[in-house]
Amino acid sequence: MKLRKLMFVLPNLFTVTSIFCGFYAITLCSGEATPVQLYQAALAILFAMFFDGFDGRVARLTKTQSDFGMQLDSLADVMSFGAAPALLVYKWALAPMGFWGLFISFAFMACGAMRLARFNVLAMRNPHGGGGSFFVGLPIPLAAGVLVSLIISHHVASQGEALGDGARMPVAVAAGALSLLMVSTVRYRTFKDARPGRKAALVFMAMALTGGFIAQQFHPAWVLVTYFFAYLVMGLVESAVSVRSRLVSRKVGTGAVAAVAVAAELDEDDDEDSEANAAPDDGPAYL
Repeated sequence: MKLRKLMFVLPNLFTVTSIFCGFYAITLCSGEATPVQLYQAALAILFAMFFDGFDGRVARLTKTQSDFGMQLDSLADVMSFGAAPALLVYKWALAPMGFWGLFISFAFMACGAMRLARFNVLAMRNPHGGGGSFFVGLPIPLAAGVLVSLIISHHVASQGEALGDGARMPVAVAAGALSLLMVSTVRYRTFKDARPGRKAALVFMAMALTGGFIAQQFHPAWVLVTYFFAYLVMGLVESAVSVRSRLVSRKVGTGAVAAVAVAAELDEDDDEDSEANAAPDDGPAYL
């Protein structure tokens, strides 16, 4: 019994470690942070993603899921993937933009918090965790991962130089777009139902080949950026296809209902014409 109780602590240790990584990233961004410190903060958030990705799997393997663990995980996500990346991207690129840079950074954290609140509400209504095979809106760790991958790749490719002024606006647009995607209804795959098999092996091989090609032709630092943006595009494409399919089916259904209504009206008109042209029963049938 004591061992069983101790097992409940195991997934929470992963979650608390993720919180520590986010807190460490915030301390690195405090004050006049150097490019090296910002790079280290990005790596800390990347490690937080690793621990965050395993706490739920450990809980499912040990059958120690709990409401306490779910709430702790949400608070950890706000710290490690909301506040820490928002401060990091502000220090890295958006601080010279003044109020707008501060607002965009805050919007990223606020939208991430709202996305987590919506997820918790859906999780309480749905035993599959608020979406089953799909997330509603871009998950906040993936949104943070996009920003972190940009910072890491820039630091490695530029050999530690500060971000240029011409790149600040694209970064601001990217942060704003990620904020909107988190609170949107775009559906992103959870990959919870992924199983080892031929299809999974082919997907993994395609990813490995794509990463190797990008590493050779461009720079190894851009491989992580490619994977994160591929996930973004995949969710947008799947949602667009799903919306288009629903619209087509709705039009087909509306057309079928209209056709039935027209056919019914034609049948009624034919019945009325037949009654009007029929001979009376009580009179002689001659001229």
